Amino acid sequence: MSDSAMIVAGAIACLGLAGAGSAFGTGFAASAAVGAWKKCYAAGKPAPFLLLSFVGAPITQTLYGMILMFIMLGKTGVANAGVPVLICGIFSGLAIGLSALFQGRAGAAACDAQAETNQGFTNYLAALGIVETVAIFAMVFALIALGKIA
Repeated sequence: MSDSAMIVAGAIACLGLAGAGSAFGTGFAASAAVGAWKKCYAAGKPAPFLLLSFVGAPITQTLYGMILMFIMLGKTGVANAGVPVLICGIFSGLAIGLSALFQGRAGAAACDAQAETNQGFTNYLAALGIVETVAIFAMVFALIALGKIA
């Protein structure tokens, strides 16, 4: 496989893994939000619109994967960059995707808690933000590593 092909494969892997994590994470949180809203409606309580913030939180990881994808694609034509970019794409995409998946799981719990108690919104967002930080770290450290490939 040529260097350019491995670079493109790494870029695709990064975006694909990050996007898959976002899909799982938003799916988990959305399912919990729908269930929480159903409980609210059944109890005659207003359904909190704020739950959508928990549902949407894992989407940003797809953006981090896209940013890395563009940087990786910019390495095509750089000699001997194929293997490092491929490895960087796979592992940074995996870290970012897992962050999204587990952020969605935490978001699901936040949906249930917020709908039941109507309290703690800021605390729940802070917890989701900590999980998000893993993805930000993975992206930044991957950018640093990719910057060393010249």
